[in-house]
Amino acid sequence: MNSLQGKVVIVTGASEGIGAALVTALRKRGALLTLVARTEAKLRALAGPDDLVIPFDLTQDVDRASIVEKTVAARGRLDVVINNAGRGSYYSPTDSPLDDSRSMFDLNFFAPLHLAQVATPWLKKTRGTIVNVSSIAGQISLPWLPVYSATKFALASITSTQRIELKRHGVNVMAVFPGYVETDFQAHAVGSAPPAVVVKGKVFAVTADECAAAIVSGIEHRKRIVVTPRIGWVLVFLNRLFPSLVESRLG
Repeated sequence: MNSLQGKVVIVTGASEGIGAALVTALRKRGALLTLVARTEAKLRALAGPDDLVIPFDLTQDVDRASIVEKTVAARGRLDVVINNAGRGSYYSPTDSPLDDSRSMFDLNFFAPLHLAQVATPWLKKTRGTIVNVSSIAGQISLPWLPVYSATKFALASITSTQRIELKRHGVNVMAVFPGYVETDFQAHAVGSAPPAVVVKGKVFAVTADECAAAIVSGIEHRKRIVVTPRIGWVLVFLNRLFPSLVESRLG
């Protein structure tokens, strides 16, 4: 039996990249979707007739709870929240504008934190799932994405504590650590151009569809952590065992 058939799922950052791939993968499994992103036109182009579309800037916390409220009003329940929306910047640590850094934390950390908070009462009723899409940069600090790495480390940390808190209520909390995902991430990131090794080095690369498939499988199997591609685990363990060596290769 398909464990996602009829399940109510919120996907943020749904208009493109990993989010759009998740929408396609989840729809194939019969999930009832709420699509959230800033650009309504892109959401409408992607949405199916049964999807709920909510154009929303997640950095604005005033009405963030309305995403959950509208979903439950339309569906009567909530089973999965996928906090996927995020962006990066290539400013160095010493040059990163504070306004941009705060904005990135608003989107990459505070938005998923708050959305999980308002969704939790409903997820307790369904023994549902929270998915926080971090990054390999949430395990290894990338010098060309310093503030982005900081936001993803913060998200990874709060995910672990959410898991500890909510496990006794039957809510699964899953952290996702993708490597280089072939999306328009670089086009949307501000600041200096990324180093050539980022653009050309695709050892830890994964397509948006492959990443989405790993996330959906993780939801179905109620995993704690998903690293995609799996070879990313090698880099994670190397960084834990030989941090100086990894830093020397990244610098």
